[in-house]
Amino acid sequence: MKKNTPLPPLDAAEQKRYIEVMRAENDRVFESTGKRRGAFIETFGCQQNVADSEKFAGMCVSMGYAIVKEAADADFIVVNTCAIREHAEKRTLSIIGQYKHLKEKNPALVIAVCGCMMAQEHRQDDIKFRYPYVDFVMGPSSLHRLPQLLCQKLKTGKRIYCPEEAEYTVVEDLPIRRESDYRAWVSVMYGCNNFCSYCIVPYVRGRERSREKDKIIAEVQELVAAGYKDITLLGQNVNSYAKDRADGYDFADLLAELDAIDGDFVLRFMTSHPKDASRKLIDVMASSKHIAHQFHLPMQSGSDRILSAMNRHYDTARYLDIVDYMKEKMPDVTITSDIIVGFPGETEEDFEGTMQMLSHVQFDMLYSFIYSPRKGTPAALMEQVPREVTAVRFDRLLALQKEIGQARNEELVGKTLRVLCDGVSKGNEALYSGRTEGNKIAFFEGTSADTGKFINVTVERADAFALWGKKQ
Repeated sequence: MKKNTPLPPLDAAEQKRYIEVMRAENDRVFESTGKRRGAFIETFGCQQNVADSEKFAGMCVSMGYAIVKEAADADFIVVNTCAIREHAEKRTLSIIGQYKHLKEKNPALVIAVCGCMMAQEHRQDDIKFRYPYVDFVMGPSSLHRLPQLLCQKLKTGKRIYCPEEAEYTVVEDLPIRRESDYRAWVSVMYGCNNFCSYCIVPYVRGRERSREKDKIIAEVQELVAAGYKDITLLGQNVNSYAKDRADGYDFADLLAELDAIDGDFVLRFMTSHPKDASRKLIDVMASSKHIAHQFHLPMQSGSDRILSAMNRHYDTARYLDIVDYMKEKMPDVTITSDIIVGFPGETEEDFEGTMQMLSHVQFDMLYSFIYSPRKGTPAALMEQVPREVTAVRFDRLLALQKEIGQARNEELVGKTLRVLCDGVSKGNEALYSGRTEGNKIAFFEGTSADTGKFINVTVERADAFALWGKKQ
């Protein structure tokens, strides 16, 4: 597909005008039919995508749509895609394929495919040639153009392939419709400068750019005032926040200012890169009132050779130094991590290094993945580990982490923990569930009045992945 010319910047006034045009049209339909047009948003991928989808939903509501829970009830479908693994992309394409019959039933239905997958030219080509019923596509840098592209599609009837922005900027003051009224995501920065050899993110999300601290602080203040209890700061590499500034202000400084906000809330952040996890940051956490003693610190491998091939910019000694300092300053800290099994060139010795690191660190939880080649990344061109070898290693890793997780959680039996209740458990409707400060899931007998509130739960039993207890 021939590349499109980048669109001129879209300022706040133009953005508002497109929203007002759509609002007027949808209000007219509502007045004549008595029913709001519906918008359905399908989200794949990370928490940053969830936060982006909340902005898509906010723009849709501002344009006069009602958010619906089923695609079959929608007049406008937005698919927010993920490009982190091949499996995620294939699943997304499968879902998009299922929308063909909805378009056949309702030719007026508008379908947009957005997000990281659409920042890849070959995936835009896939949509153009294999999914002719999709009306427009755009990457994550163009999120704010949703009303503009929708107006353009409805006016011209033509399909639109929106190019990535000429300059990646931070667009503020977009409307947000949050999924929860007590848990919130707050993006503090976008993009990534690390170029890990296996990762597509820098290619689809662009370079690091930070929001102004005053905007972030104001947003968190508003959330706390509105009663939000659990607020997570987001960034592809959140603790490199403000490195694009020249005044020396950093992520630890931002956390300290946010911690000073009065209120009953827990502050979290993700995801961190070990090369930017400073002792200053850990000191701020340890002395804070609101910052959870929880740290997600992706290790990826326990082999220095593999870490170098991954272009991670740290070694196992540096990683252990961070972990040891965290445990010294916060003995109750919960540490979670990411591990890639079967990175190109990984030997049995390399994998044993990873297993030794698991035993040494004693992670509370692990997010482990079998390596997935991503087109356009250096690792995709390296010699791949046979799938059957990777599968055996992956099972061994899961077995060891299950033992570690079980032991870590059993240490909490008999202790009373503060839990933010999420309501009736989806897996067991006889119980309620929630998250501890360490972000561990806990089950207990509760009432509907507990939802969205902090409650105390005494842990009575545990397994590798959850806690069970009694509400006090």
